[in-house]
Amino acid sequence: MYAVIKTGGKQYKVAAGEKIKVEQITADVGQEIVIDQVLAVGEGSSIKVGTPLVSGATVTVTVLSHGRGDKVRIFKMRRRKHYQKRQGHRQNFTELQIGAIVG
Repeated sequence: MYAVIKTGGKQYKVAAGEKIKVEQITADVGQEIVIDQVLAVGEGSSIKVGTPLVSGATVTVTVLSHGRGDKVRIFKMRRRKHYQKRQGHRQNFTELQIGAIVG
């Protein structure tokens, strides 16, 4: 069984037992969260697609850890203008363990 969930403005296809990294969620490590924004639920060849959400469908997840992603380096330059700008960014994330999918 799998589900397509929406969190942090992005969509993820998840199955029970998987680990995923999503945009940071304000929750403690070890806490269980119920995600109710489920866009689709599928099992085998059958699939239920919501309009936009599947009613009554939930995904239970456990927060494993919080962290920061790899550094993304931004470099801007205008040739012949003596302009160079360097910047870096590390995005915060939350690692989740997918539990039960109800739907």
